[in-house]
Amino acid sequence: MSATVTGVLASGFLLGLSAGISPGPLLTLVITETLRYSPREGIKIAVSPLVTDAPIVAMTAFGLSQLPENTPVFGIIYLLGGVFIAYLGIDSLRFRGAELLSTETAAPRSLRKGIIANFLNPSPYLFWLSIGGPLTVAAWRNSPIAAAAFLFVFYLLLVGAKVAVAVAVGRSRTFLRSRQYIGVIRCLGLALLVFAGVFFRNAGIYLDFF
Repeated sequence: MSATVTGVLASGFLLGLSAGISPGPLLTLVITETLRYSPREGIKIAVSPLVTDAPIVAMTAFGLSQLPENTPVFGIIYLLGGVFIAYLGIDSLRFRGAELLSTETAAPRSLRKGIIANFLNPSPYLFWLSIGGPLTVAAWRNSPIAAAAFLFVFYLLLVGAKVAVAVAVGRSRTFLRSRQYIGVIRCLGLALLVFAGVFFRNAGIYLDFF
């Protein structure tokens, strides 16, 4: 396996796992549906990005792929992506445990809720425009297999982590405030800060700072 594909897989693993277990609107919905109904309903929420993200990924990747490879626009995008990743990293380092929330609902309809919540959530759009999109395009220009590997690993970890949270919450309501969960998120926060540094370095290269 080439170093490039290895790096792409590592990026997909880190970003997917971080997005999968970090607090946010979709994870909150995973938790509430699990607590209100069952882990099965939480899992339906967890898989909703597989439905909603396809057009977002396609549009951002196509739009960015039309730009010249050495355009300074990529420098600006990498800079914004670095800021976004650094924010996520700092937020993860400050994490002290998630609250257990529940909602009253007449019927589950969990998959529909997840699709609507993800479409209305700005995070996927911001992520794919400033982080996921540039990484996918860069990987594709090197090798279509690398781009496919990034998307596969990212969604495997994104969905898989949320499924694991639903199962864990279904078994123990104290999981979200456990030392293990808090520790993993904080470790991911450190890794995200390092990854933000890589994005800032890429921004400097595109903008001729280095």
